[in-house]
Order: sequence, then C-alpha cells, then structure tokens
Amino acid sequence: MGKVISAHAVSVDGYITGRDPGPGQGLGDGGMLFDWYFDGDTPSRVFDGFKLSEASARVFDDLAGRVGAIVAGHRTYVDSDGFSGGSPHPTAPLFVLAHDRPAAASASQTVVTTGIEDAIAAAREAAGDGYVGLMGGGVATAALRAGLVDEVVLHQVPILLGGGRPFFQSLPGHIRLRLVEAVAAPGVTHLRYEVQR
Repeated sequence: MGKVISAHAVSVDGYITGRDPGPGQGLGDGGMLFDWYFDGDTPSRVFDGFKLSEASARVFDDLAGRVGAIVAGHRTYVDSDGFSGGSPHPTAPLFVLAHDRPAAASASQTVVTTGIEDAIAAAREAAGDGYVGLMGGGVATAALRAGLVDEVVLHQVPILLGGGRPFFQSLPGHIRLRLVEAVAAPGVTHLRYEVQR
C-alpha cells in the first residue's frame, strides 16, 4: 500500500494561498507560490508545460510520478473551479471530501461525504501501490488528526505573504516530524518530513 502524503507550496509564514482566494481567483494574491513550476529549463516528466529547475524537477517528478489518487477538500475544489471536471493530476483520479455533493462535480470525480477516513480509504483503493496526495489545509489537518499521513512535504517559497489561508489548522496536540530530505533550488526549498508515530 502506498503512502499518504501532504505536499504543498507554502510561504515562509505558513500560507498556501494569498489573500482573497476563491473561484476565478485561485490563490488570490499568492500566485507566486507556484512560480518555481515554470522558472527552469527542465521539463517535468509528469506535468505537461511545467519547466522546473533541475533540482526541483527531480524532487517534484519523484513525488508526482508516484501519486495514484488525490484527495482534495471542498474549499480547494471550489477555489480551483472544480478542476474543470477532472483532476489536478494528469493520471490520478480525484476524490473530493465535502459535506454535500458539489453542484459542479463531474461523473469522473468521486465525492465522499462520510469523512476523511472514508475519503482516504477510497483513494487508497484507487491508487493501488501509488501514493495518495492530499490537497488543501483542511484535508491535511483532518488526515493528520486521524493519524493517516505518512509524509509532509513543504515546497517552501522564500516570501512572507502576511495573510491568506494557513497550511495547517488547529491540531489536538504535537505531531513530531523527522526531516528526510532538504533540497535547495532556485525560488524554493523542498522539505520532506516523515510523520513520527
């Protein structure tokens, strides 16, 4: 069974969006969190159109190439305009964790309304030996609370956004992490942590 990973681009002050994110506005004024996807000369082997630095391409493609399913939260789904009826990953199916079925959900998207455990279980089944990737701070926090996350990956961009949506919400206690890898690259530092249980 593959790992459950939470991988997000994040500002130094811990935000995964800028101010005023939403439908049609994506990350609000935090779009620069993803500049490193396009500021290099190494094409991604997984995502068409991404041209990363050599160091970022190695880290990004290693993770993205292992993802077999995605679980996204409802807010991330809405802010991303429903991923245009598909998935944010070119080959991994999307599972949307929501209280009710979003009106825009397509037949190719699976909506789970019974909690994070069920969403991750369904994604694990679809992923087989692949990783389950988590999208959104609420989903990541819920999965951490439930003890379901194996790794936390921070693509830390050297900027202080000063506002937006924080990566993590309130946790019931301390969660210890062990640094597995740190890779400095142009415009981003890739930090990979194992969740200690």
